[in-house]
Amino acid sequence: MIFATLEHILTHLSFSIVSIVIAIHLMTLSVHEIIGLRHSSEKGMLATFFSLPGLLVIRWISSRHFPLSNLYESLIFLSWSFSIIHMVSKLWNHKNDLSTITAPSAIFTQGFATSGLSSKMHQSAILVPALQSQWLMMHVSMMLLSYAALLCGSLLSVAFLVITFRKNTDIFFRSKNLLIKSFFFGKIEYLNEKRSAFNNTSFLSFPNYYKYQLIPRLDYWSYRVISLGFTFLTIGILSGAVWANEAWGSYWNWDPKETWAFITWTIFAIYSHTRTNQSLHGTNSALVASIGFLIIWICYFGINLLGIGLHSYGSFT
Repeated sequence: MIFATLEHILTHLSFSIVSIVIAIHLMTLSVHEIIGLRHSSEKGMLATFFSLPGLLVIRWISSRHFPLSNLYESLIFLSWSFSIIHMVSKLWNHKNDLSTITAPSAIFTQGFATSGLSSKMHQSAILVPALQSQWLMMHVSMMLLSYAALLCGSLLSVAFLVITFRKNTDIFFRSKNLLIKSFFFGKIEYLNEKRSAFNNTSFLSFPNYYKYQLIPRLDYWSYRVISLGFTFLTIGILSGAVWANEAWGSYWNWDPKETWAFITWTIFAIYSHTRTNQSLHGTNSALVASIGFLIIWICYFGINLLGIGLHSYGSFT
């Protein structure tokens, strides 16, 4: 009874904090001058960072097994994984370039887990025999940490593509307008327009300077975060294979979840290869990571929607 009350309090407390942080983020997007809102958002993320593991520990004690047996618990752990990446990136980089990705990801994942799922799915159930293993903690936690890191890194790659595309589009239309004006105004006006356009796109302009500085930072952090997630994914797949051999007598069964996990691993292995190749570096690697973003959601969420295969424990049904 006490554990159920504490779990109820922490659930509503974390959801309330998440709702407040969502409002703060929306206000920060519209009003950039209020610095206090940004600090309040960071405090909200810190409170969420400590409330979510408290919720998981209480469920662990009350259910007497590691709380990763259904979709609700996995979403809570995924939200906490986003919070971990947010806090680690804040300690590593005081500018916290990842905050625009990690904070909303943690917020919306927690919001969906709390309000998007039915109350029956919030209840902890007795583990099926296949899940009653010490490998549950190792395998599932590594997979969810890898999902969080790969999703954050992929979103950074998407942002890299968007900013690069807009930069190239601006340069293209400026050069096109200059060519058109050169036919009508002559050489002198053309040179003047070219000089002014160069000043607008040069590093002397602060907005463009910030944009050009942001592009390499996005590329840098996406590679670092995806590399971390790829390591976690490899450990998770290997530990899952050992667990599958103990539970089902085979290291690999080509289950839908296993198949999409292998596809996810292959996509990000290709990404790692493109990063080492200078000719494929940059836009090409970011495009591969963007494809990986969709593959991860199919692997994690799409299979749960179908509720088929040996990994159907976390399904909606």
